[in-house]
This record gives sequence, structure tokens and C-alpha cells, in this order.
Amino acid sequence: MEDRALPLMSAMQLDRPGEPLRPVTRPIPRPGPDQLLIKVAACGVCRTDLHVMDGEVDAHRPIIPGHEIVGRILEIGSQVSGFAIGQRVGVPWLGATCGWCSRCRSGHENLCDQAQFTGATLDGGYATHAVAHAHFCFILPDRFSDTEAAPLLCAGLIGWRALRFAGDSHRLGLYGFGAAAHILAQIAIWQGRNVYAFTRDGDEVGQAFARALGCIWAGGSSTPPPVVLDAALIFAPVGYLVPLALKAVDKGGTVVCAGIHMSDIPAFPYADLWGERRIVSVANLTREDGTLFLDAADRSGLKPRVSLYALDHANEALEALRAGQIEGAAVLVPGLRIP
Repeated sequence: MEDRALPLMSAMQLDRPGEPLRPVTRPIPRPGPDQLLIKVAACGVCRTDLHVMDGEVDAHRPIIPGHEIVGRILEIGSQVSGFAIGQRVGVPWLGATCGWCSRCRSGHENLCDQAQFTGATLDGGYATHAVAHAHFCFILPDRFSDTEAAPLLCAGLIGWRALRFAGDSHRLGLYGFGAAAHILAQIAIWQGRNVYAFTRDGDEVGQAFARALGCIWAGGSSTPPPVVLDAALIFAPVGYLVPLALKAVDKGGTVVCAGIHMSDIPAFPYADLWGERRIVSVANLTREDGTLFLDAADRSGLKPRVSLYALDHANEALEALRAGQIEGAAVLVPGLRIP
């Protein structure tokens, strides 16, 4: 009997922390009973991918990173319903949960101890093909192109969840004006909030970008804002911003740490916390977050700013992100040819 070779896919793989990704060729995976096989059209490049590469976030290795996946369904698992071949779907960071623990049953599936994460414990979207658990995939608004939709699946989602912790805050500070903040700023302005953007000190280009999106004010992270803030959301993974943000928020205000990893927070006087100020962290996302956010993103008219990179240029995109050279979000596109 003739031995037929399995169809192959291309991917960028992380073998060990601290090393660059390397191009690999693998057999295209088959979906399990509750999974979808997806042909990847675009995959966003997220700061969490850097944390995975640097060994700052727990991950399996070797692993294919990438958790902002947009693609079209090629094959549907035997137990999946509600999806169709050729349909466009999005795959986020939260890839699977146990479904039965107290957190999953109480609306806090993002805190499930058995959770699996796309691009960290499950192979992700730095590839031409990917499999994903169908119940954790989203139908994406038609208004967004594939490349525009990609950063919505983490940068947008984690920003949305962070915004929930800010409550009805009107004067909102965003520290670290990258992929998440540039999406969230547009949502918050649409909601009628005043947004104050904090960039790296001296980043005049980033500050101009923030003002162009409608932010009331933009300045360096060490510069006090012109008004006292109701809440501050920190997207940059640097702990020294927490005391600065505490000084910027009013009594009763909230500082939200929105990253999955942050450097150590330095000591600060209790007086800066006093007055019922709060420091909270955001972990992962829930599927409810995704449904609510994608609806708001569609209605708000937001426009993600994206820089495109070929799949085999993933290391270049990651280093540009690390250096703060990306305005908006970086997105990998399999098959893209850059002259």
C-alpha cells in the first residue's frame, strides 16, 4: 500500500527561552472532537509573546507562539456545532478551561487553575494553520479586515477587561500607549470619557499618535497629568509606573495593572495609597468579555492601526515591539511578500 505523506504547514517555533524563533515545517494538525482546524490569515504580535520567549510566563516548549489569530475554518471536529467550513473566526489567549471548577461555574473562568492558553500551553498562530477549541473561538465583526481584527483578540480584549475595573471613571489615564491602549482609547472616547495618554518619556511620535486618536492630553510617564485622574490603567510591564499612577489618581481612584507580567513594584509611602485608592490586577479574559467587547468594537467605529510583517519575519516584529517601534499593533500575515 502506498504511504502518502501528510500535508505540511509552516510555523515559527520557540525551542528554549531567550532564543529567537526558528522556522519549522510540521504536519498540519487534525482537529480533535471539540476543535476547529483553521487556515491562519493573520496573527497579532503581543507583548505576552515576548514574555513567553523570555521565560517570564509559563509555557510549554517547543511552542508555536501567537494568540491573536484570525482565520477560516478548514475542518470541524465531530462534536462541534454552530460553525461552518470557510467561516472566519478569531482565537484568543484563553484557549480552554476545565468547565467544572467553582471559578468556571461562577463566571470567573479566566481564573481556572486548569486553563490552557493559546501560544503558551497550546500551539498558537505564528503558523499557516492552527487548531483551537471551538467553544473558545469568536465570530468577528465583518467591518474589520483580517489584519485589523487580529489585535482585537488580546490587545482589545485585555484592555476591555481592564476598563471594567475602572468602573464609570471619567478621567482615565493609560500608561504604555501601545496596541492595547490605542484600541482602548478609541473605545473610551466613544463612551464619552476623557483619556490621558502616558508614553515613554521623550516619545513625541507616540504622544502625537495618542492626540490624533482623540486623547485630551499626552505626555511622558514621569510627567504628572494636568488633572487628577479617576483611574489609571497600566499596560507597560514596568512596576515603577504603579507608584506614579497612584500619585496621579484621586481619592477612591483605581490603578489597574493590565499586563500578564510586570517587573517588581518599588516601595512607596502608604500616604500615596491612603484615601481608599485601590491597586488591582487583570488576569486573562472570559468569553463574556469577548462577546461584549467585539460588539462594542463594532459599534464604536474604532480603527486599529496595524503594521504588517511576513510570518518568517516574526523575530523582526518582536524586536520592533520590544524597542517600542510599533505604532499601534504588529500583525503577521502568512504568505505576505515584502519587497
